[in-house]
Amino acid sequence: APDGREGLNRAAEGQFDLIVTDRMLPQLDGLAIIERLRERRIETPVLVLSALGSVDDRIRGLKAGGDDYLTKPFALAELLARIEALLRRRASRSEASRLKVEDLELDLIARRVTRGGREVELTARELKLLEFLMRRAGQVVTRTMLLEGVWDLHFDPQSNLIDVHISRLRQAIDRGTDHPLIHTVRGSGYVLRADS
Repeated sequence: APDGREGLNRAAEGQFDLIVTDRMLPQLDGLAIIERLRERRIETPVLVLSALGSVDDRIRGLKAGGDDYLTKPFALAELLARIEALLRRRASRSEASRLKVEDLELDLIARRVTRGGREVELTARELKLLEFLMRRAGQVVTRTMLLEGVWDLHFDPQSNLIDVHISRLRQAIDRGTDHPLIHTVRGSGYVLRADS
């Protein structure tokens, strides 16, 4: 991008594995770009390149939300090694911290749910219930499994506790879509899957 504003727009609109930015850019500097990306909850790793190499400058870059900071001049081999390291970290973090079924995604670290790119607001209990179902996607989950795994109850209170929470969860994640993900399996429990 020719300047910081254009760089921010491209970074915010696109899906990138990694962003490399110079710290000193016209119109909007690299640290301001990072801060705005983080405000928008865009967690793409960012490598900052800069001629400003004091300890305070590097700390400022990392505290702004940068994932690495490389001072100029640098060897191309070092730049490539740092890029590879950031991509490795992102891949391992992403696999361990995200659950995905079809277009439903749960970020376990941010405790954020999206369906088809739309953010879904859930209570803490609904999040726990969704995580339990997503970790067992495609498997029938019984009421007993839900009571023990989500509520830590080792008996059935003979109430509609599960039914109410499943109903609320369905309303939240299936709103605006023709493809429900949570299905009732008569006499058995529930299953999270794409087809009915």
